Amino acid sequence: MAEMKSPQSGAADLYLERLALEAQDREERRRLLASDLDVNDMASLHAALGGHEVDPEDPAAQSVGRRLALAYAEPPLAPPEVLTTDEQGITRLQTAPAMKRTALAPEAWSTNPFVRGGQRFKSWMGRGFRRRQRESRPTPRWQWVASMRRWVLLVLIFGQSILAANQMRTVLPGQGQQWLELTILGLFVLLFAWVSAGFWTALMGFFQLLRGQDRYAIDSDVGDEPIDEEARTALLVPICNEDVSRVFAGVRATLESLRESGNGQHFDVFILSDTFDPDIAIEETHAWLALCRDLDAFGQVFYRRRQRRVKRKSGNLDDFSRRWGALYRYMLVLDADSVMSGACLTRLVQMMEAHPDAGIVQTAPRASGRLNLYARMQQFATRVYGPLFTAGLHFWQLGESHYWGHNAIIRVAPFMQHCMLAPLPGKGSMSGEILSHDFVEAALMRRAGWGVWIAYELDGSYEEMPPNLLDELNRDRRWCHGNLMNFRLFLSKGIHPVHRAVFLTGLMSYISAPLWFLFLVLSTALLAVHTLSTPNYFPEPGMMFPVWPQWDPSLALGLFGATATLLFLPKVLSVILIWIQGSRQFGGPFKLLVSMVLESLFSMALAPVRMLFHTRFVLTSVMGWAIQWRSPSRENSDTTWGDAIRNHWGQALLGAVWAVGVYLMEPTFLWWMSPIVGAMMLSIPVSALSSRVSLGSACLRARLFRIPEESHPPRVLRRMVRHLGRMNAAAPAPSFVQVVMDPVSNALSAALGISRHGNSAPLKRRRAERVDAAVYQGPAAMGNLERLAFLDDPVMMSQLHFRAWNDPKAHASWHDYGLPARESLRVPSF
Repeated sequence: MAEMKSPQSGAADLYLERLALEAQDREERRRLLASDLDVNDMASLHAALGGHEVDPEDPAAQSVGRRLALAYAEPPLAPPEVLTTDEQGITRLQTAPAMKRTALAPEAWSTNPFVRGGQRFKSWMGRGFRRRQRESRPTPRWQWVASMRRWVLLVLIFGQSILAANQMRTVLPGQGQQWLELTILGLFVLLFAWVSAGFWTALMGFFQLLRGQDRYAIDSDVGDEPIDEEARTALLVPICNEDVSRVFAGVRATLESLRESGNGQHFDVFILSDTFDPDIAIEETHAWLALCRDLDAFGQVFYRRRQRRVKRKSGNLDDFSRRWGALYRYMLVLDADSVMSGACLTRLVQMMEAHPDAGIVQTAPRASGRLNLYARMQQFATRVYGPLFTAGLHFWQLGESHYWGHNAIIRVAPFMQHCMLAPLPGKGSMSGEILSHDFVEAALMRRAGWGVWIAYELDGSYEEMPPNLLDELNRDRRWCHGNLMNFRLFLSKGIHPVHRAVFLTGLMSYISAPLWFLFLVLSTALLAVHTLSTPNYFPEPGMMFPVWPQWDPSLALGLFGATATLLFLPKVLSVILIWIQGSRQFGGPFKLLVSMVLESLFSMALAPVRMLFHTRFVLTSVMGWAIQWRSPSRENSDTTWGDAIRNHWGQALLGAVWAVGVYLMEPTFLWWMSPIVGAMMLSIPVSALSSRVSLGSACLRARLFRIPEESHPPRVLRRMVRHLGRMNAAAPAPSFVQVVMDPVSNALSAALGISRHGNSAPLKRRRAERVDAAVYQGPAAMGNLERLAFLDDPVMMSQLHFRAWNDPKAHASWHDYGLPARESLRVPSF
């Protein structure tokens, strides 16, 4: 009579069959399929796999190592120093190095100058009004030079703005004597000064690049000296719900380029994840394992996903600094879409070694990799015009420059000591966690006496642009809120005047939009006043002679031409500079000129659209409306007509109403307003069509908007594209449900779990409650945070795996959707 098998025995046989399909060794597979193991139920199966008695509360934990050994026999999953065991003897996969903790505490902000003045007065009284003796340091020559240059810049901006204001006054019908005209004149001066600052920055950048030498450049006296063995550098890649394939393709290309340079041993890579999508988190761990196995990079490439996600990117950098910052002399921050060559990274370290007073060295990343028409025009603009503005910023700022938060090297010790960010005091939308951390960190680094430089001519630093207008505006909304918050630090204690100016320019980058909008509205209101009201030729009593309104079109045309010159001359100079240096990689002289003209017309069409969006962003930020911090798209995605209509219909309607109103009041004035209202009315088709990959590809074939990175792609970018294609074509990583059910995927997840706490009674009870709910309610009842808790806790993940297989009352969806296709079980190689 045949022996009757229990349901648990049937589950054990099915489990063994599934495990056998994943076994790499043929003999081991035969043994598993033949059921050579002495098993009667799931608990005895895991005991047999583990080789000793199991913990009744967590039977599957003992077999984690054996399951991984069966699936990854040759080569093993990881070296023995990486694939270890914890205190309970459970297999553990080390994803990060041993910690060397450093206590970090941010300094509270002092933003009120009157409070500081009172505190200083009390301090003077306590010392008998004697000034505190401060250590005197010799002032580097570059600081004197930079100070003189900035005074010249101020004279140029204000002198030019005063002349333009006087010209504008003569253009106004009432010669600037009425309150409405005075308001318009004030707005014009602010906006003109903002344009003038950009013009002089680009002009000096043109002369700097034309000369081809800069004695004050950070790399002017840096040789090719070997890197000190103690000069360890950490490449930090903070990510959050990013395109995993794109991130790891960039990291892989960067690491390979580093190794080719011969200096790879001086660098480690840290993937710092704030991902809260469980399926993306699983994909990240599989991509990390694949990279480490393919490049033998265990011990050089590390992965950490935070459980407590505070302060976003800056909090991730704080977390790294607190845990591992003491192990490194430098850290180099990359974005999710960054790629850098080994030569560039080596050069940055050599600059820091040659300049021990430098705290941050920022590269000028070059945009590339997009195919959408919009993105290709943006890539062209940043590649052609960007060098002038970057070189100009360096000319005026020197060692008190910008830091843009990525593709920059930072000296770790002063960063840890001085650049931890405290929340802004108070309540409301302009308080709390600092959102745009980069400008603030640069200001704190300079306040502590360290230089912040731009290596504007350094090659090998790359990034990607948003693929379409809506994605760019989504990013701008976050930046707008962050820059408005940063302006609260304008009067903060000890901030260098240059970085106060940086906070001001960050504010003007977005507040100039509502100022421009108000200028246009008031100009229309002035037209309405003069059109609809009865003119008063004797505004003051007792006047013997009338005051006639004056309107001279030639003066208006002259002022318009001067403003247009400030806006477009930098673009012309950029093209001239490329003509001088060689334009073949930009499509040739004629195609470069045509591309510049088309891009300029497109920028004019988008300017009113951006104005309205940025005006809304400023208002919503000030009013405290919530914003979504989503990662930008890393794909060449098109904007659908539906999305374009939903996002631009209000602008199109406003443009039409505005045009009709102006025409009814004064038809000739509509010619002046037509670039503004016309761009608003065309915003829907412009947004949708400019996002098309097909149009971008057609322009590429026609050699329009071409950049050198497209004509002759650098090797590191070619590598990234090749790796990205392979990763996208590979089998996908398992889903959360598959990780729970599949023997090998579950073992891998349990080995990666980081929440290895003790076994206190409350913790056991909480774990049991969560596992029970998951087993009986099924995966559909689990939210993202609940799934992440299981991914982080190897005990709960192991218990859920055992119960879902062993408990006959387990929700049917675990087995219906839990087993992946065989070809997607293993960690892929690329």
